[in-house]
Amino acid sequence: MRVLTFLRFMRQILKSGPADLDWIQSQGLLAVKLAQIFALRSDLISVEKCRQLQQLYQHAASIPAEDVFNTIEERAEPGFLEAFEEIDEIPLAAASVGQVHRARLKDGRDVVIKVIKAQNEKSFRRDVKRMRRWLRIFLIFMPKLRKVGNPVALLNHVADYTTRELDLRNEIKGAMELEEIKNRVNADFPMDLLRFPEYHANLSNKDILVSEFIRGDALEDGIESGTLSWSTLLELFRIHGAYLFGIGTFHGDLHPGNCIIDEGGRFVFIDNGAICHAPSHVNKSLFAFFQHLSDHRFDDAFKALLGLSERPMNEDKVSRYMEKMHDIYHDFEMKTVGEQSLTRVMMKTVKCAVEEAGAEFGEEAFPIIRALMYLDGLVIRTHPDVRLISSMGPYLDEFREHLPIENEVQVL
Repeated sequence: MRVLTFLRFMRQILKSGPADLDWIQSQGLLAVKLAQIFALRSDLISVEKCRQLQQLYQHAASIPAEDVFNTIEERAEPGFLEAFEEIDEIPLAAASVGQVHRARLKDGRDVVIKVIKAQNEKSFRRDVKRMRRWLRIFLIFMPKLRKVGNPVALLNHVADYTTRELDLRNEIKGAMELEEIKNRVNADFPMDLLRFPEYHANLSNKDILVSEFIRGDALEDGIESGTLSWSTLLELFRIHGAYLFGIGTFHGDLHPGNCIIDEGGRFVFIDNGAICHAPSHVNKSLFAFFQHLSDHRFDDAFKALLGLSERPMNEDKVSRYMEKMHDIYHDFEMKTVGEQSLTRVMMKTVKCAVEEAGAEFGEEAFPIIRALMYLDGLVIRTHPDVRLISSMGPYLDEFREHLPIENEVQVL
């Protein structure tokens, strides 16, 4: 992405009126991925703008039908089409990386075929390379930005998980990894409400993926219809939170379009190619932070957060940080998500830790914070009157009792 294109992109994001989604999509995969990140940033843009940008999760431009079949013939395994009774020409869904078509195998099973958009990978790598180059030059003149909201760290994260998504074999691998974790902890922490699609590895490769057709509704459908219950979201937090805090291996792109509730009421994680692994000190420090917040132990929470830092901090700076944090979290436990979102307060928290305590957070912290932003965004859109941290408390207790979480986090 060139500098002038990026400036025009930022104008679309930050202006008061609706963004031109067609223009954003026309700028390529990197622009769409960055817009999806901003769709979480209710601390920077209005909730209405966030909701508009969230359309890019599922309603991306699709490949013309004739091009889809040409792509399948060129890039699928030999004899691929012979396995199918029929393939729908109209896509069931279109996202930034690829699109999905419903189909039926000759044995009668209903499946979906996911097709990577052919132009994506080459243009994405080119745009990332260009943007990384001029961002590094920009940071020479704005070094403070490297510590708070580091744009290079964000770009690296987006590049990493998107590159993995562009190889559909990673989707099968990622689902197997998450399912193995689920089975491993099942005796102490059952997750019966979670399952993963059945994949047809013999028909799949880097560019084409065949998987079970799941009858049900995506979370996005429940949001739009107003039927997504608070109890359902809490169950999702219990499951996703176990991966985030208890294991540190988790679905790195679990936005509302990537989780389906099937006809049996179970969550089905899809698009499992972007699996993230948080270092132990990251997920455990964040767990301790939220655990202490839910127990109203603010001093302990603020100290636990500093466990994310990659360098020691002197006592005087930590004292200033603690004082500022008490200002940020004044009456926090009394405010609803609609009054003060978790995303907004977390951005203030990170900024305070860096500027006041001298903390340095590595790139490893961003994926798990981003995952929490997704959860926060779900709550803002569906149940803005709840107090999220208080509601999380019982589940955090369950994580501590039944998952391999250390109770104490050392602050450097």
